[in-house]
Amino acid sequence: MSTEATTKVFTHQTEPFRWEEIPLLAYKEEGTHFHKITRQVLFEGGDKLGCQWRYFEISEGGHSTLEKHDHIHSVMILRGRGEALVGDEVRAIGTMDLVYVPSMTWHQFRANCNDYLGFLCLVNCDRDRPIRPTDEDLRDLRRNPKVADFIRT
Repeated sequence: MSTEATTKVFTHQTEPFRWEEIPLLAYKEEGTHFHKITRQVLFEGGDKLGCQWRYFEISEGGHSTLEKHDHIHSVMILRGRGEALVGDEVRAIGTMDLVYVPSMTWHQFRANCNDYLGFLCLVNCDRDRPIRPTDEDLRDLRRNPKVADFIRT
């Protein structure tokens, strides 16, 4: 069992968007390419399930990393409002919206300035490392004015 996830049959919520014995973790080890975001690994599926279920929470005005990778994401917004970039589209997102991030597609999530953005994210347990944009990638992304206005690096 991972020390970051549970295999308990029942895990109770101890306060809003926090669960017993599920540690609140840093989003990533280090870096300045994300801001005001935490993660909790709710389930580590292992061999039988093969996926990991995580809860991310972005504080007001925060954002995730701009990245792409081979594995896909399936996301459900549970709390708050924000925006998401997937490919070359930026969309407003809110509670109970679904976001699918295809393989090798640039993506980033942002909370609104006056709100939190909390979401469940389902990914494969065995997955590749994220790729961050090069200067050339950023130039290409910024050709779309809406994307240029949205992205944070």
